[in-house]
Amino acid sequence: MTAPLPTPLPTPLISTAELAARLGEVLLIDASFDLANPAAGRAAFARAHLPGAVYAHLDEDLSSAKTGSNGRHPLPERALLTHKLGAWGVAPGRAVVVYDRNGGMYAARAWWLLRWLGHAAVTVLDGGLDAWQRAGGAVQAGEAVAPVLAGAAPYPAGESLVGSVDADTLARSLGQVCLVDARAPERYRGDVEPLDPVAGHIPGALNRLFKDNLAADGRFLPAEQLRAAWAPLIGATPAAEVIHQCGSGVTACHNILAMEVAGLGGSRLYPGSWSEWCADPARPVARG
Repeated sequence: MTAPLPTPLPTPLISTAELAARLGEVLLIDASFDLANPAAGRAAFARAHLPGAVYAHLDEDLSSAKTGSNGRHPLPERALLTHKLGAWGVAPGRAVVVYDRNGGMYAARAWWLLRWLGHAAVTVLDGGLDAWQRAGGAVQAGEAVAPVLAGAAPYPAGESLVGSVDADTLARSLGQVCLVDARAPERYRGDVEPLDPVAGHIPGALNRLFKDNLAADGRFLPAEQLRAAWAPLIGATPAAEVIHQCGSGVTACHNILAMEVAGLGGSRLYPGSWSEWCADPARPVARG
């Protein structure tokens, strides 16, 4: 008798109840991080994480080296990322759940990267570790050292499931695409700039703070509310013509995830974002 196929993984979000029912079936990745203290996420993982989770560090695992002109969190080298994913146990078809303790801002980056490598069976835990613990979910402590599977093959990257654009392509497309900046309004306007050397935004960009995708309890707003919130911003623009950016290509993934939740799939990422854009003094800057 043929064994029944596993129930498809809820995507792009999974609830705590759905995860609890499938905990032994999925690979868990904790992407918690703190831009102001890069060691904080690993320390928080060591204090408490979902049972069996591995830890993914934004700088060390989910980004590549900075050159001064490629932004603060450049996309990781594909070959290196495939080796890390293979060592963590990610394999084609294996269900992966990513989470953080930051409202999904770093989990969304990990979710996007797995899809970038062609892995469709990945979803984000809605509400993250906080929601899991409020629901009575068990946690464990331990050092933030990912188990390395001896002799594990690299993840066999396939065709990307997400779209992206580089700085030159975006520069040629300004005024022809819907560009959405996920940073806080004061950074978008150029009133303050705590992280990058130049204040302001890419000309023509609209502003949608990524935190506005969340309800008060840290979970994503329901799909219909997100659709209603995004509609005035993107208007009749097809999702595939919407490009997302932020400071360094991290929280922009949160807006991409929110659009997916809203049923508006297919929008693209400008990975270098403002930190790459403003590194070239020849590129235009808008303020206000």
